[in-house]
Amino acid sequence: MRTKALKFGVGVAVMLAVCSCAKKENISLETATAEVGEITETVTATGTLESVSQVDVGTQVTGIVSKLYADYNSEVTEGQVIAEIDKTTLESELKSADASLESARQTYEYTKKNYERDKALHEKQLISDYEYDTSKKDYLVAKATYEKSKSDRVKAARNLSYAEIYSPINGIVVSREVEVGQTVVSNMNVANLFVVADLDNMRVVADVDEADIGSVKVGQNASFTVDAYPNDVFIGKVTQVRINPTTTSNVVTYEVLISTENPDHKLIPGLTANITINTKEEKDVLVLPIKALKFQPQEFEGAEGLPVAEAMPKLPQGAEVPKEGEKPKDPVLPGATNHRLVWLLVGDRLVPTEVEIGLDNGVNIAIKNGLQKGDKVALQYNSGINEDAMPGGASKGDENPFMPKRPGSEKNKNKK
Repeated sequence: MRTKALKFGVGVAVMLAVCSCAKKENISLETATAEVGEITETVTATGTLESVSQVDVGTQVTGIVSKLYADYNSEVTEGQVIAEIDKTTLESELKSADASLESARQTYEYTKKNYERDKALHEKQLISDYEYDTSKKDYLVAKATYEKSKSDRVKAARNLSYAEIYSPINGIVVSREVEVGQTVVSNMNVANLFVVADLDNMRVVADVDEADIGSVKVGQNASFTVDAYPNDVFIGKVTQVRINPTTTSNVVTYEVLISTENPDHKLIPGLTANITINTKEEKDVLVLPIKALKFQPQEFEGAEGLPVAEAMPKLPQGAEVPKEGEKPKDPVLPGATNHRLVWLLVGDRLVPTEVEIGLDNGVNIAIKNGLQKGDKVALQYNSGINEDAMPGGASKGDENPFMPKRPGSEKNKNKK
């Protein structure tokens, strides 16, 4: 029994060795082609849409709303009448002001003539100083009363004009605060009737994190989306960076204004926008994956010292390359932080090439000089395991006689 068990163990070991030898490592070289594109460095934020011009339209007089000429979503133009306040009281105040003005004018003209006559008599010493001073005082009081009456008349006329409410801008009525018959009272504050917004020009008030605010500048391009139109991308431009911080739950943010045109009025005030600000841009440049800068050629050998992959590109003669498992050297060229070394695939050879790099976005990098469009550059080695057919015609699909039988297999065999 002990001898048989030993033979069984040796057989399993031989079989495992055969299976191990049947597995062969396959090394391949991954490359990338230099293509013309653009690289952008971005900052993301969220914000709220609002109209650039939004005016609260109110009344400066007290009265009853008699007519409304605009409602929600009404398109209005600058100078258009959109509401009226009852004019009865205002018209009576204007008539009273006219009457007071006429009375003041008559008194003024009468006292003026008396003053001019008494002045001439006083110069000839025909009247006393008291009579002259009294005449002069009456004249000055009448003149002041007349001037006040003219001002009161102007005020009454202006109040009457305030009974007609005009739109101050071209826009759309986004809010209506009153109904016909409602009394509006104007005290220290103007009583609001409508809110009119110019929806042709919108802006996003974005909250940018303190870590990103340093790279955001006026004039930078931006894009954003809103949940109302998830498939549309809207384009804007940074118009203001406000330096007043806002702190919420120990998070410091700064407001950045992004203006955009809205000719079809899709964008409306209050929508939440997801914004991407292009803080840096390089267009029409060659683009490569950034991992091409870290590639270092290596030599791979099999058990007998032969290359594992015969189709691998050959290295330059005399090139010093690390062996398999060694850490590659940093390919930064000495004395030139913006120059790097990449390995260009020319035919069946890898050629080291110096390139001038530009902006990167963490995935791709711009190549300013050193390459041409269509050049293939090495990125990394990829390895895999191929399971070849076993000796003696066995394949990975054949059943191993030493492996335990699957439960139920004998029963199924007997049933057949």
